[in-house]
Amino acid sequence: MTIRLYDTHARQIRDFTPLLPGCVSIYLCGATVQSAPHIGHIRSGLNFDVMRRWFGYRGYEVTFVRNVTDIDDKIIAKSAEQQRPWWAIGYENERAFNDGYAALGCLPPTYEPRATGHVPEMIEMMRVLIDRGSAYAADGNVYFAVRSCPNYLSLSNQELDNLRQPAGEGETGKRDPRDFAMWKATKPGEPYWDTPWGPGRPGWHLECSAMAHKYLGAAFDIHGGGVDLVFPHHENEIAQSTAYGDDFAAYWLHNAWVTMSGEKMSKSLGNSVLISEMVKRWRPIVLRYYLGTPHYRSMIEYSEESLREAETAFARIEGFLHRAVEQAGPVEPDAEVPAEFAAAMDEDFGVPQALAVVHNTVRQGNAALSAEDKDGVLRALGELRAMLGVLGLDPLDESWGSAGGERGEELTGVVDALVRLLLDQRQAARARKDFATADAIRDELQNSGLVIEDTPSGPRWELGQS
Repeated sequence: MTIRLYDTHARQIRDFTPLLPGCVSIYLCGATVQSAPHIGHIRSGLNFDVMRRWFGYRGYEVTFVRNVTDIDDKIIAKSAEQQRPWWAIGYENERAFNDGYAALGCLPPTYEPRATGHVPEMIEMMRVLIDRGSAYAADGNVYFAVRSCPNYLSLSNQELDNLRQPAGEGETGKRDPRDFAMWKATKPGEPYWDTPWGPGRPGWHLECSAMAHKYLGAAFDIHGGGVDLVFPHHENEIAQSTAYGDDFAAYWLHNAWVTMSGEKMSKSLGNSVLISEMVKRWRPIVLRYYLGTPHYRSMIEYSEESLREAETAFARIEGFLHRAVEQAGPVEPDAEVPAEFAAAMDEDFGVPQALAVVHNTVRQGNAALSAEDKDGVLRALGELRAMLGVLGLDPLDESWGSAGGERGEELTGVVDALVRLLLDQRQAARARKDFATADAIRDELQNSGLVIEDTPSGPRWELGQS
């Protein structure tokens, strides 16, 4: 068994060899919390949640760090615009992100550090880099000298002489226009922290270098994030950390965007779809299926039609699960996943290929149900739950079942009692050969959005798809 990963730095798929046998260390660039999350934001966390689950299934002990950038230019601008403290805006949106991750079934990270909690580590890193000549202070700013880094731009595969990096507001005193800010001098009304080079606040890139070093050490296995972070963010992280003396990340993994009309989903384009609104219109597990089943390096073009298709596809999986449990009883998800599923996941987390195995197992399970082959049903049910567990998509798992809370369970019980009453009336009508009344009851239930199925053990119902 060898897991293989597409390494952005190597530009090819490589066998994964952990730095520490049996362990995997992952640093994922998390949210910049200037606004509430849309589905494009959450996709990254969801993709890496699937990766983390697969490493765990393969027997690795996973340390997963996902940071929070709680201070940056946009948060400060929002603070001025809304006349609210910067930290209040950051904390409010941090909670919205965590609610979104949880709603879509993402496991919590091992550590979730905030940038503002690690200023001492940033100061120490800057001090070392200045002493070594890799950075310098000017007008209260601290800049990284990119020409001091021989491998600068190796991740994004650019040429330094062709690089155009516009200066940010207040970034004065640069020796080279391509040098980037590690620390930004304070401006009136902005939050600041004291340093030996003057009061100011962290630069975006410095934050992640300092936090990755603190929680994962000088070398770790995987650094991840959206493909839009390759440059400048991840390129600048590499420059800072390697100049500091760290080996840094052995593998670089990047997920693709969610797009609308061919453009990256973003707040600035006004085309975002907020998670808080989406979960009101779509079941969270369906949203996870929609966002988590394309390959992580493939773009997702958002549309209502594609979401409906995902809903229908997932309904086929759910339908078999419910029928199988009714016929064969519950099965704990302790079976091994099929070899074809494992091979797909081992090859750069090939979820689309793995999903084909899921749907093939559903077809086999339905055939076993029709043939009243209990052993076949149990085998399909066990394998299916094992695969869905890896993908975080097992609707029978208590993490999804408890999502509605006690009130949701009470409501389901009330609906079930009312439907059962009508189904009993339908059965009575059929028994007395009053088929017109029986059909009318069935049609009325179906018009209400329910699917009625006659089975050898009696009629059963489930919610239809919207």
